[in-house]
Amino acid sequence: MSGKRGRIAGIVLLVFLFSLPFIMPRFYVYMTSIILLTGLLATSLNFVLGYGGVFQFHHCVFYGAGAYGTALMLTKGGFPLWISFIVGPIVAALLGLIMGIICVRLSKLYFGMLQISLGSLVWVIVYRWYSFTGGDDGIHGISMPDIISSYRNAYYFTLIISLLCLYVMYRMVKSPFGSALQGIRDNPIRSEMIGINVRHHQVMALTIAGFFAGVAGALFVVVDNTVFPDMLFWTLSLETVIMCLVGGWFTFLGPMLGTAVIIALRTFVSTYTVYWALVLGIIMVFVIFFLPTGILGYIEEKLNKKMIEPVIEE
Repeated sequence: MSGKRGRIAGIVLLVFLFSLPFIMPRFYVYMTSIILLTGLLATSLNFVLGYGGVFQFHHCVFYGAGAYGTALMLTKGGFPLWISFIVGPIVAALLGLIMGIICVRLSKLYFGMLQISLGSLVWVIVYRWYSFTGGDDGIHGISMPDIISSYRNAYYFTLIISLLCLYVMYRMVKSPFGSALQGIRDNPIRSEMIGINVRHHQVMALTIAGFFAGVAGALFVVVDNTVFPDMLFWTLSLETVIMCLVGGWFTFLGPMLGTAVIIALRTFVSTYTVYWALVLGIIMVFVIFFLPTGILGYIEEKLNKKMIEPVIEE
């Protein structure tokens, strides 16, 4: 019954998402597009943080690399969107590979600290290179092909690409590679003893996560037609970590749920008060004390408990 209800809920959600541009104002369509691509970013982080146990504290550097790679190919190179959209994530994946090879020799907090340093270096380059990246002004008014120039078409493009990427990542999590990654997360020493190349798997996971973060960045260019250096700054990475924690970082769709909660609250709370950071802090305290496994993790625990109890009684 749980699986059947889950499929029904999924179908209802998909119907709602595909019909959204026809039943909601433009602002909510834009906000949903941002939730989808940011949720993809958070899910790619959860791929290495929640399932791989890698302390990825500056994940948004790949998000920004994908966005800038796509934007620069469009504006400086004059390439078509379809080529630029592929190049952006590839640039992010290559950056993830390079940073992974450098950082994977360390573990836990030391890995995270070194990655923050390298990511900040990339941010400084983008922030200061005015002649190429536009510096702190960023790049604005990026033109899109007519097929996705309207907000509805941009939304559908974002929705379809996000769903495809989520499906691919889900299959990876359920594959032998995903199982090995979770084994490394739980006990890297034992995993290495049974023949798993720990560093090789971690570098591969970082490269894959970098690629999908780059896809999210390229989607932002499609939706917003702009890029700016703050997309690579560490504060956005911290916010993405919070999204994973709120939704449930040991669940696949938890980061997507956490993204929807955080963006919706930020959008509507900021209309009433400027103290959005205070509200976010209260939410984090509540989650840490009462929902340590996140919203979706808590729901899954309750559902599993209800399914197990009748079996035990029998």
